[in-house]
Amino acid sequence: MKKDIIKLTIPSRANYISVVRLTTSSIGNSIGFNIDDIEDLKVCVSEACINALDKSTEINIKFIIELDKLIMKVDNVSLYNPDNTEINKEKQLGILIIKSLMDEVNFDEEGVEMIKYI
Repeated sequence: MKKDIIKLTIPSRANYISVVRLTTSSIGNSIGFNIDDIEDLKVCVSEACINALDKSTEINIKFIIELDKLIMKVDNVSLYNPDNTEINKEKQLGILIIKSLMDEVNFDEEGVEMIKYI
């Protein structure tokens, strides 16, 4: 099966995260996730975007729809900030939420990859 890829780029400002949440909701609904799973997807993509704020002028999000899963990739998501302990606590909480709601979570130099199986 051919996979579908949807790319979304928003300015790195908190008020645009609602656009990402609405897009995520629509994608999740179109591929058959139930309402609880869609809420989980929206929470996770929001936490990833919050983590990526102010690291660049924009946030890139990629949705990859495969036969058995949805993959969401968000650029510039990191595990910690070496300069600020308070920010690290917030990031760790967000990452803990993501890990608890998604089936798989992978970090690399680009950002985070979050996978939810259908």
